[in-house]
Amino acid sequence: MEKRVHFDKDGSVGFIILDDGKVNSYDIDTMKQLNTVIDQNINDEDVKVVIMKSGSSKLFSAGANIKKFIENLDDLEANLDMINYAHKTLSKMANSGKIFVAMINGGAFGGGLEMTLACDFRFAAEGEYRMGLPEVTLGLLPGNGGTVRLPRLIGCQKALDMMVTGRVVDPQTALEYGIVDKLFPIENLEEETVKWAKRVSSQASMAIAHIKSSVYQGLNMSLNDALSNEREHMRPLFGSHDAKEGLTAFVEKRRADFKGE
Repeated sequence: MEKRVHFDKDGSVGFIILDDGKVNSYDIDTMKQLNTVIDQNINDEDVKVVIMKSGSSKLFSAGANIKKFIENLDDLEANLDMINYAHKTLSKMANSGKIFVAMINGGAFGGGLEMTLACDFRFAAEGEYRMGLPEVTLGLLPGNGGTVRLPRLIGCQKALDMMVTGRVVDPQTALEYGIVDKLFPIENLEEETVKWAKRVSSQASMAIAHIKSSVYQGLNMSLNDALSNEREHMRPLFGSHDAKEGLTAFVEKRRADFKGE
């Protein structure tokens, strides 16, 4: 089978590279490759931050391979299997203690944008390209997490409007809406994204994992339950090497040497 998703790393920064040589559309086989590469990044102890990027200079991803859905129009379960597998695969990024960053260099549509929504951060290039969830124009809904993650990210009204109209937005609008977190000139996008990733990867990775879990879990809890959950995440950190090192380094006015433990 043709390799469409690749793993690479640069020290503490891992990469998920989408590259089918065309428009980075995907089917269930591609999603299985993505699942494998996500696992490679999660299981690599050297990797602290993961960047999802496109191997194409033209766009990030055109989304799901529509021809595959058409082939399975008479096989509902085959199409639902694809959705189910995508849900499990993309959720691995949110459930991991590592930070995932989508580096959007061009068009991101449908499932292509949904892959970025499953990441913790989205950095994008300036430009004239578009991104959005236009599945309604196909008689479908954004089924790879779009109806769930986009409203949580930018609010119900903006997300609902984009999805029911199929409207796509430019990078500046995406920044204003909160779909993307940073915009850079295209020629600086990778350099700035990697620089940010390396800065985060130098921090205490155990603390980052607990911060991420506490934030995401707390979003679905009452305030009191979320505060209780936060205390539980603090408990193991007080006894960790990194907390002792960080506190000591602060008092001694030196740079902390974190070990992730």
